Amino acid sequence: MKYTQIILFSIITLFFTTAVFAQAESEKLNLPGDNLNLYAVLKLFQESPTLESFEKSLNDSSRNINNLDLNADNKIDYIKVSDNADGDIHNISLKIPVSKVEEQDVAVFVVQKLANDKVQVQLIGDEDLYGKDYILEPNMENAVATGETPNPGYSANKLLANGETVVVEQTTTTQIAAWPVVQYIYVPSYQSWNSPWYWDYYPNYWQPWRPVYWHSYYGYHYNWGYQYYGHYRRWNHCRVPGWRDRYYGGNYRSRSPYVQRRYQQGGYRQTYARPQLAGEGVTRFRRDNPTAPAVNKLPRFDKSGTPVRVNPAVTTPSTRPVVKDRPGTKQPGTRPPVVRPDNDNTVKPQPTRPTKPVVRPETRPEVTPAPTRPTRPAVVRPDNNNTLQPVPDRPTRETRPNVRPAPSRPERPAFTPSNPAPRPSVRPAPVRTPSSQPARPNR
Repeated sequence: MKYTQIILFSIITLFFTTAVFAQAESEKLNLPGDNLNLYAVLKLFQESPTLESFEKSLNDSSRNINNLDLNADNKIDYIKVSDNADGDIHNISLKIPVSKVEEQDVAVFVVQKLANDKVQVQLIGDEDLYGKDYILEPNMENAVATGETPNPGYSANKLLANGETVVVEQTTTTQIAAWPVVQYIYVPSYQSWNSPWYWDYYPNYWQPWRPVYWHSYYGYHYNWGYQYYGHYRRWNHCRVPGWRDRYYGGNYRSRSPYVQRRYQQGGYRQTYARPQLAGEGVTRFRRDNPTAPAVNKLPRFDKSGTPVRVNPAVTTPSTRPVVKDRPGTKQPGTRPPVVRPDNDNTVKPQPTRPTKPVVRPETRPEVTPAPTRPTRPAVVRPDNNNTLQPVPDRPTRETRPNVRPAPSRPERPAFTPSNPAPRPSVRPAPVRTPSSQPARPNR
């Protein structure tokens, strides 16, 4: 049981630390979307009365929200807003005309009306600009109460962000339904808003300006962290089932081949080349918002320009922890300090380190001899006095037990007849004469 609690505590600590540092990592994605802070876009959407006014404020230079230059003409791109209603779901897309024939999706507001006049809102960044599953939503109270939050950095009504504790303002789906822009799109007489502007045809009030480097843009919005992270949070999936397949697979999404090609060639990396301009963004923030609180110190940046922060909840000890004595054991004392020569140039003797006595055996343990064979005595080798011991004689053949002889066979008696007949002598061969031979006939 004790080990299980230790493992669970380690896992919770790991998730908490990961969530805190994930906030810093998400502020620099190394993608084109870094120059449009979606936290600021969601905050502006909540404050806007209509979609038309939301589009106008989004492209206002005094807001310092839009810093996108996708077509590389060194001018800020105009973002147009269009609503694609699908029943009780509104897909409010943000698009940029890149050229006369190409448009690029930036992000989509997914607004869904639930039962009992409740509404939920999510802002989903396009994968080409923000990567997959970059989703923001309000800090909904019902999700936190049911334990749905994927961010373990949330604790009751506090959150660690930007190295400081931020008060989390939770809301409900009923309160979201009271947002002015949400009430506007769910009025029965509402007609879907589609921006009338397109490439090279923009309103008279809009004058494009030069984009700033990302670190200057980051230094400006870094001051709004207590509002961004206090009211909104990251989420890991879309709450509308099947939304991604319908939107990405349908005719709603717009993709620009030029933007994809430029990103693959590294054309958007030059915007990260000025980390020293982060202080300039803080200066602009104080100038535009004199009554708003500003940060006193920005985080430092590494070689790649990524913000680096130290989590105050996880501290690294400067010295090794002291191990207490366990019962029944005694820890060795610390090493005595080395005395350096003082002003009188006399070197004090250095205390000797106590050595640990080495216990060695006096004699080598005897080796147990192997058992001898019962049939043959062991041969005694010469010992230390170089005298040979007599070897016992082997038993001779006479001393061995007699072998029982094999039984002998009775001899057969010789056959002796009473009247032996004389053996016939050898008969000589008959001698043939010529007269006795028949004559051969003539041929």
